[in-house]
Amino acid sequence: MTGPTHEATADPTTLPGTPLADAVIGLIRSVETPSVFHHSIRSYLFARLLAVRRGLAADRDYDDDLLFAACAMHDLGVASDGPHTQRFEVEGADRAASFLIDHAVSEADADQVWQAIALHTSPGIAERRGTLCTLVREGVALDFGGPGGADHLDVVTDEQAEALHAAYPRLDMVRSLTDAIVAQAAKDPRNAPRHTVPGELLRERETYGRTRLEHACRSSRWGD
Repeated sequence: MTGPTHEATADPTTLPGTPLADAVIGLIRSVETPSVFHHSIRSYLFARLLAVRRGLAADRDYDDDLLFAACAMHDLGVASDGPHTQRFEVEGADRAASFLIDHAVSEADADQVWQAIALHTSPGIAERRGTLCTLVREGVALDFGGPGGADHLDVVTDEQAEALHAAYPRLDMVRSLTDAIVAQAAKDPRNAPRHTVPGELLRERETYGRTRLEHACRSSRWGD
């Protein structure tokens, strides 16, 4: 296949470095915990490795700025300054799309990012909504090391994983992110519909004190 791509041998921690990417980083760094911020960045780096393995080329098969924006802002719904009046996936998607439009991204491209964020916890649906949705969902899943639904852990070598985690340490990510999702879900019944990720995490925390996700991730590839 022809076209530009991020070579598998290149620095796996390199970020886009565009004005839009810089603006996204400035936003999420200011409103997310360090643990969730690092998770958001690693999700993009994992998604890009997956794209390389699949022979997908940036700017031909997907827009790298949109992939970065969607991965980096996928947990914006649990940001400390949010309204917290919808389930976190939708709230984050709304906020991300608005941010992109304010930064001169077209409504069509902003809607692609909206879909990718809103559907990132929806296996079997995200994968049918195009390359961007698929890469975002699977990049996020890869950062859970298995229990998040990742089926492609072999795309990440030990050396790549070590580099990513050295640049963006995990900081007890699974517990930290679960804490944030549960706190957001508990603020309003509309935030936690039954059989959704936030609804089930809230129910499990209230019933058992610990979620199945937290338990399963202890034996994941990344060990948290």
